[in-house]
Amino acid sequence: MRILLSVALTLPTLAWAVGGDWEDTPPPKPAVTCPGSQVYDEQTNKCVDPEQSGLDRDTLYRTVRQLAYAGRYRDAQRVMAALPAQDQGRLTYMGFTHRKLGNVAQAASYYQQAIAQDPANILARSYMGQGFVAEGRLDEALDQLLEIRSHGGTGTWAETSLRRAIATGTTYDD
Repeated sequence: MRILLSVALTLPTLAWAVGGDWEDTPPPKPAVTCPGSQVYDEQTNKCVDPEQSGLDRDTLYRTVRQLAYAGRYRDAQRVMAALPAQDQGRLTYMGFTHRKLGNVAQAASYYQQAIAQDPANILARSYMGQGFVAEGRLDEALDQLLEIRSHGGTGTWAETSLRRAIATGTTYDD
């Protein structure tokens, strides 16, 4: 196992920035910080409840990432409730937020749902793999790293962050 792990971690990868997905960088700072799980509506210049806002998916998803990045996991979950239950981003971030809140079994369930819908969901695979790292389950984390690479994720934030987590034992917060 140690040899396989060493080989997987030292395989050449593309530069950090090659991934191109907006998940490669921290979310932008919000223009206005809203209380609780409210979302800033740029058209009305007000903080609004997410389920009543009529805001588009991208705005809600950006707010979820901002809240998660700030460690406001429960607020992020309340915003996610405004997204369709089977939305890929919702499933992935529900897994992430539950993992960060210590709800490992719930996190795994969300990650598995996201991956069942789309086996190429490399962000869900990365977060799930980082959960495995935190639990000391390096074989399973390595499996997710190899899956990410097999789905074209070499050099993306998802691949790089999981590879580094396996190598260092430190996971990422976004």
